[in-house]
Amino acid sequence: MISDFTPTKYRLQSFSTGKIFDDNGWMLDAPGEEQPTLIRAIYEKRRLDLRGNNSGLYTFADWLPVMRTLSGSSAPVTYKSEGLAKALNMSNLWITFSGYRPEIGANMTTCSFKETEAYSVCGRLNPEQKQVLVVASAGNTARAFAKVCSENNIPLLLCVPHDYIDALWFGEPLNPCVKLAVTPNGSDYFDSIHLSNLVVQCDGYLAEGGAKNVARRDGMGTTVLSAVTTIGRIPDYYFQAVGSGTGAIAAWEANLRLIDDGRYGYNKMKLMVSQNAPFLPIYDAWKAGSRAMLPYDEDLAREHVTEINAKVLSNRRPPYPIAGGLYDALKDTGGNVLKATNLEARNAKELFFETEGIDIYSAAAIALASMMDELKAGRLDPDAMVMLNITGAGEELFKRNHSLWYLEPDLYFENAPTLEIVKEKLGTLKW
Repeated sequence: MISDFTPTKYRLQSFSTGKIFDDNGWMLDAPGEEQPTLIRAIYEKRRLDLRGNNSGLYTFADWLPVMRTLSGSSAPVTYKSEGLAKALNMSNLWITFSGYRPEIGANMTTCSFKETEAYSVCGRLNPEQKQVLVVASAGNTARAFAKVCSENNIPLLLCVPHDYIDALWFGEPLNPCVKLAVTPNGSDYFDSIHLSNLVVQCDGYLAEGGAKNVARRDGMGTTVLSAVTTIGRIPDYYFQAVGSGTGAIAAWEANLRLIDDGRYGYNKMKLMVSQNAPFLPIYDAWKAGSRAMLPYDEDLAREHVTEINAKVLSNRRPPYPIAGGLYDALKDTGGNVLKATNLEARNAKELFFETEGIDIYSAAAIALASMMDELKAGRLDPDAMVMLNITGAGEELFKRNHSLWYLEPDLYFENAPTLEIVKEKLGTLKW
């Protein structure tokens, strides 16, 4: 924690109308507006001053909407690639690394950049908050929020598909303030979101908010803050794999703040986001030139989710069409949506390990594979300044060095339960 920390000063703004208003502590929508729109944090400090003294993620607290700092955080680490860059004949490849690799100062023990979200969101929570925070996840987000809430005694209910609970591993047992509700075998991320939406209709439970939570997006935006403050200028390209696209929206918003800061240049990074084929709802909508998501047969979507290795990218209802969402981010930056197969990702993962010496997650490998495809096709200048967002890495290293503990479910649900059943089962929990 930062002992002399004072809450960050900011206001909120509707992307759709530009209206600026005060935060009541947990606003997720613009008051009085009917059109769905994201809201943004407008920080009092327009120039970013980095905090020192081992501040972890809160190094970037000037641009995080937080009331307090929490223990245990680690910031993303950016470095100029040598091995991978040489293999790909790139002269200006910068890797922003979120994961576990203590030798470079990367100490995210859940091995995922989802920790940037969790420390920011939970830092936004009022310490006097009596409600239980509710988070839906396909794995990595749940692990990150569980770690942060356990270490800081924040009541949390996770909603996760049963098939994904193997991802809920930890280096030590969790505080009982963290509980787990699961949807059945064969369910996916969309089902866990549906369950969480029912839970937050019950007394005593608080919706985390997903992409609508400015703290989640600005936490993820620290990857770009890390890159730009390390490099000294805004990159030309930003590569990341996406399920919801929230990280790319966050990158765009951070880019705009850095332009306003004025010290790092005035260009907008081209957002190059990628999906794991054959699960391609964002890719298909973008290639069709459609702001609206295209129809996606539910059974086919579930089948496609079972086929992809990067399960964390399996969001069927991403914040793509909403005002201020991924569609607008891609349009404003001249970006593109790419795709890569499981095989291409495996090859990329092996190349990263051979050249950079650390294992990466399948989602990060999808981003690398799509970047390699752009290079091969001649659509990416090998001398361009590129930020490659490695959103998860070091799990193999962490597991070699630690004994693991797994979170067991507290509640089991069938798909599409009624609100009455949800209330009844929640009533059996002891907080």
